[in-house]
Amino acid sequence: MHSLPLFLRLTGRTVILLGDGVAAEAKRRLLERAGAVISTDPIAAGAMLAIVALDGQDADVATTALKARGLLVNVVDRPDLCDFTTPAIVDRDPVLIAIGTGGASAGLAKALRQRLEALLPPGLGSIARGLFASRPAIRAQWPDAGDRRRAIDAALMPGAPLDPMGSAAEADVATWAHSGPLMGDPMRVERIMLTSADPDDLTLRAARLLGQADVIRHDGDVPAAILVRARADA
Repeated sequence: MHSLPLFLRLTGRTVILLGDGVAAEAKRRLLERAGAVISTDPIAAGAMLAIVALDGQDADVATTALKARGLLVNVVDRPDLCDFTTPAIVDRDPVLIAIGTGGASAGLAKALRQRLEALLPPGLGSIARGLFASRPAIRAQWPDAGDRRRAIDAALMPGAPLDPMGSAAEADVATWAHSGPLMGDPMRVERIMLTSADPDDLTLRAARLLGQADVIRHDGDVPAAILVRARADA
């Protein structure tokens, strides 16, 4: 993994934007959507991030000065100078899906975003809002954290009450959270037989089990590319 994806809360925070033209305006619109306070002053106080939409030597000079102040900098079309990149975004507020290529190809990121836009239902955000609003009821139904996670996993499965690719909404989440549904599969041991070292060769079932498991025991030669498909806290 070449970068750590993060979601930054920029509402009311200063971001420096240097340059003009089409690229700078695209970055400006993105920052405005995130609620940032945009400054064109390269020494603006309180800024943590800067975006440089300049060409050639001007970009080099500005980037050096900004980094010397400790700012994280994105330089348009110069991935070698970037501390961070801006992804293509699928917005299903509050659900955000960010697609990045580390600056290798903005076109590829855009193409993937367009595919996902067509796949993901517009009401996806309502499930997230419903789950957040129902947290007290969910905790009351399943006081144990492991039971709670398994119940939510089961409810989000394909065809289940909260299937994110289905038609569930906030009201459905509230109904589910108060109905005392089954927790899902009981604690058990599953065996996954790998057919290759390529994670793309995992079956859908194997990928699902890796993503749901509490504990994973594996041979020492299992590739890291397979193991990273597991939950980070497994």
